[in-house]
Amino acid sequence: MELDTLLGGKTDCECGRAHICGIKHIKIGEGALGALPGLLKVFTRVAAVSDTNTYYVCGAKVTDMIGEKLFSETVLGSPEKRLVPNENTLAQLKANSIGADIIVGAGSGVINDVCKYTAFTLGIPYIIVCTAPSMDGYASSGAALTLNGMKVTLPAKEPYAIIGDTGILRSAPMDMIRAGYGDIIGKFSCLCDWKLSHIVNGEYFCPYVYDMTLESAKKISLSAEKLISRDPGAIEALTKALIEVGIGMSYIGNSRSASGSEHHFSHFFEITGLLEDRECLLHGLDVGYSTLCVQIMREKIKSLPPDYVPKTMNAPERIRRTEDIYGELAPSVLALQEKTGLYSQDRSVSYRGKWEKILSVLSEAPTVTETEKLLTRAGFDIPAFYSFYGAKKLSDAGLFAKDLKDRYTVLWLYWDLFSGIPERSDPV
Repeated sequence: MELDTLLGGKTDCECGRAHICGIKHIKIGEGALGALPGLLKVFTRVAAVSDTNTYYVCGAKVTDMIGEKLFSETVLGSPEKRLVPNENTLAQLKANSIGADIIVGAGSGVINDVCKYTAFTLGIPYIIVCTAPSMDGYASSGAALTLNGMKVTLPAKEPYAIIGDTGILRSAPMDMIRAGYGDIIGKFSCLCDWKLSHIVNGEYFCPYVYDMTLESAKKISLSAEKLISRDPGAIEALTKALIEVGIGMSYIGNSRSASGSEHHFSHFFEITGLLEDRECLLHGLDVGYSTLCVQIMREKIKSLPPDYVPKTMNAPERIRRTEDIYGELAPSVLALQEKTGLYSQDRSVSYRGKWEKILSVLSEAPTVTETEKLLTRAGFDIPAFYSFYGAKKLSDAGLFAKDLKDRYTVLWLYWDLFSGIPERSDPV
């Protein structure tokens, strides 16, 4: 599907909701950066934003192209540490952008999110110049931030324009290209979670966005070898798929169509990494590997005998484990789940009455073997991932990553069935 056709939205969707998209322009292709001056014609005070890496990739060139309209220039972070979209980063960017009438960011995940949220709070538009096809948030209306140590997604607004120059994108570090591929492969998992929650909880479901996202995932899943050879056409297709997925999120007003249990694993690794002052992998890499972890969990559920008796951890033990894992963040994590009420719900009746439908939905995701092939074809090193995080952290993620979000996924089904089983030596 051509991206321009999605910008007009969809008012006659079978889900019963009207879908709109606030993006005005999308420019993807070789030399697309040349469109920037034209997009800025109606603006007079431009705040330029990059980080210490993307400044040298194209941030400096963006500043030169802005020319006399440059209002401020902010280069975030330091070369030594990964930039975190936290309170300090947001405060620095906001202070430098007050008085501008548009923000132009050059970067990928963190730069996009902090520009998006800052522009939203200031009531001005923003343009994102993509430096890597690494994640699906370019076109979404939510901003993924780390506030008070917690990973949160706050409402914001889609960019005024997205620029993806394939001459820049195909030169991105290979791990960032793999990350974009991993983020797309994760859609097989999150779409399964969305449909599962629709069946178990009656959650809102849009077949149009579901199908659009699934088709993007299927298409990109066939291009692994071309991506790792930096084929220009494959890089452009991946970038467009990531943007298309983001538009789908904007259509439904949240990230449900693009983020599920595999993202909760990724957030778990990031948050616990910050607590332990330990590096995690790039978001999209974690998502790709976690898609495999979650599929292992789905297949465990599918293999249960008919007479299986669920094993549920008692509340005191759960709280103790939460405190051990999340440390100073444990009160916030426990408060979030107290608010959602997911621990107090008895889903057993729903499970029993809908078990065949549940098994059918769980079977729609690629199998463990298929997922392994999808990852290894793109150069994902699965044994290295298991070694990097270790069996205990992966086991903890399987039971407690869900607590970072207020969303039902297969992790809750797994908890309801297996949480009483002691720690294991296998990945999940």
